Parts: sequence; C-alpha cells; structure tokens
Amino acid sequence: MMLQKLRQEVCELHAELPKNNLVAWTSGNVSGRDPETGLIVIKPSGVKFPDLTPENMVVVDEMGRVVEGDYKPSSDTASHCYIYRHSPHVKGIVHTHSRYATAFAVLGREIPCVTTAMGDEFGGPIPCGRFALIGGEEIGQVVVETLENGRSPSCLLQNHGVFATGKNAEEAVKAAIMTEDNAAIVWTALQIGTPILITPDDINRLYARYQNVYGQRG
Repeated sequence: MMLQKLRQEVCELHAELPKNNLVAWTSGNVSGRDPETGLIVIKPSGVKFPDLTPENMVVVDEMGRVVEGDYKPSSDTASHCYIYRHSPHVKGIVHTHSRYATAFAVLGREIPCVTTAMGDEFGGPIPCGRFALIGGEEIGQVVVETLENGRSPSCLLQNHGVFATGKNAEEAVKAAIMTEDNAAIVWTALQIGTPILITPDDINRLYARYQNVYGQRG
C-alpha cells in the first residue's frame, strides 16, 4: 500500500471534523498532498466517518485520476486537485459545511476580523467567494481566486461552506476549526450588537507576532 504514513494521517484527521462539529453524516473531507510524489490522499465518497480507515483512503494524481484505492474518491476531488495544481504551497485541504461559517456563506458575507485570534490566524477577515456548482473544478477555481490576494488560509463559498488550506493536512484542519470557532463568536456577537472591527495596523501586528514569534521555534 503506497503512501501509508499520509494515508494514516489523513484518516486520523478526518476524525477531528465530527469531533469539532464541522460536519454532518458523510459531508466534508480532508486531503493531503505528498511533497515528494505530488500524489494526493483523499476521503472516499459517501463513506461514514467512523468507517474510514487508512486502507480505504484513495490515492489520486493531481488531475484526479485514481492511482490506488478500491473506492471512488470524494465528489470534491476535482476541486481539491485544481487548488493543488494552482497553489504549490498548499499540501492540505479541508472542506466542511460547518454551521456558523456556512450561515455567513449563505448570506454571501465575509467573516469580519473582530477577534485577536482571527488577526493571528487569518491576518484579516475570512473572505467569501462566489457561488459554484459541485462536481467539477469550478469550486477549486473560486477558492484559488478568493485566497490568492490575501493572507487567510480559508474562505467561504456562497451558499455552500468552507474550504481551508494549509502547508500540510493538519494545518488545513486547524484552519477549518478556527474558521468555525470565530464564525460562532461573530454570530453570537451580532445577536447582541455591532462587533468592533480591529484596525488594519493592529491586525498586521497580531499576524506578524503569531506567525513569527508564537509557539516553540527552533
């Protein structure tokens, strides 16, 4: 079985989606790209999360052609592959229909940067891209065009949900979790009043500190 370590990682990361209330039933998926071969490991289509194993993950090439696996890959495979082909720095992608973030998506609204955590992680608001139908590359095209000029690793798709990216699959899952957490905070604040925006200068300071100073560094 090829890419055993990446298969294991992607399989285990799928468990984080229901654990963090990001998905319902079989919706949502995680993929990871192997930096050496460029091959992609992705969730099989329509398989329930408790039934996922490293063995039933599907390996595809960057055009979405199955290289190894007994199952049909996710219906979002073409979009994942489009993002990987046009964003060489991306090595992990997550798609969810998480509740609070998708509430902003169905309004076609970005999530404004009103928490320091958003400044840290996203470097500004979480943008919302245009509508696109499922099944082909168009969703991937929207994700690339929505993220290409900003710092956010994730975006909303109008009437759909969340796509999050990362330098590996774990970082993409983290971005998806943080997207939903901040969406819930902003939604709650909107029930009380008008959230106070953080200034661009302060966002820049927050982002620079978190990206370059925070955590353990060699």
